[in-house]
Amino acid sequence: MSPHAVCAGRSFTRPIGSRRLVLPLLVGLIACGDAESPTNVAPRDAVDLSAVLDLDLANPADYASPDLPAHYAGVPVNTPAGDPVTDEGATLGRVLFYDTQLSLNGTVSCASCHTPETGFTDEERFSVGFEGGRTPAHSMRLGNAVYYEGRTMFWDQRAISLEDQVLQPVQDGVEMGFDASVGGLDSLVSRLENTAHYPVLFEWAFGTSDVTAERMETALAQFIRSMVSADSRFDRALSAAGYTGGPVPQALPGFSADENAGLRLFLEPPDRGGAGCAGCHTPPTLALDPGSGSNGLDAGETVVFKSPSLANVAATGGYMHDGRFATLEEVVRHYSDGVQDGPALDRRLRGPGGQPLRLNLSDDEQAALVTFLSTLTDETFLADERFADPFVR
Repeated sequence: MSPHAVCAGRSFTRPIGSRRLVLPLLVGLIACGDAESPTNVAPRDAVDLSAVLDLDLANPADYASPDLPAHYAGVPVNTPAGDPVTDEGATLGRVLFYDTQLSLNGTVSCASCHTPETGFTDEERFSVGFEGGRTPAHSMRLGNAVYYEGRTMFWDQRAISLEDQVLQPVQDGVEMGFDASVGGLDSLVSRLENTAHYPVLFEWAFGTSDVTAERMETALAQFIRSMVSADSRFDRALSAAGYTGGPVPQALPGFSADENAGLRLFLEPPDRGGAGCAGCHTPPTLALDPGSGSNGLDAGETVVFKSPSLANVAATGGYMHDGRFATLEEVVRHYSDGVQDGPALDRRLRGPGGQPLRLNLSDDEQAALVTFLSTLTDETFLADERFADPFVR
């Protein structure tokens, strides 16, 4: 991958140098096998990070201030005031994200179910956990999570924030295995304390070498919030049109007739001949409106499942919380004539008489919508070295 990612002709990151850093570890080189206490410490031994990580800590990647298009300026984010994204924190989060040590038997990482080439989701309908079990929900795309104003995380919104969410899979008995029966996060903290490079990285990111669950949450949340996808063909067309906010133009330069037809359907509400997608999936970030209700997958639904941003939605199949739709064509068909009634159904999916809305889109209209959704793929984001595996494999 190139050390530079380019957004609309501008540098999207600072160069990530190939020089690797060897740091003195004041607390010593800790043997991984000693889970009780760091007694076998050789003070001031050097930790050669280059043997483990392809990182240049003297010149970290730019996570804190990426160069974004003008139409992203002023878009609300869910970043807590006390936890802004930092280059150091996000770098540590990147290491944690790709580390299989965060699973009990060292076989899976966060990235096992959230792969960069798929937009940080999974090609499997249900992901494979640390002992081969299947997760109960489809892996959610992570790009542009920072722009979800509702703050709650997971499909069922059970986490109150991204910080609350990031270590729940680690503690799940199917996903990564550090549940209460093995000591929970205390066991994981002990493992990382006794892994030579982690005290170095925690001190670099936070000022002291203390490894804590709270710091892990902070670092992982910073890394995920830094995953901004803003260089799709849709984004470039908005920039070319001079768009900086407000209503999105219904025809964009460089788009084909079918792509612009799909764009109009996406933007316009049903009472004006459109499909009304933008009523819930808000441009330009395509994050879900936090006031959205159920999308009527099943009759009688009482649970409101959250959707991720539609950025990179065409990068791989598997859609909805249970991955029931394999293709975007199936998704569009559902909204055209398959929405089911229920007490939680979103008001925008009801027709004038209160019944589930039937758009009855023609085959050409459905195809145009799918064609437009393909313009939301951001190849720069999918190949961005800032979000790639930092480990020497």
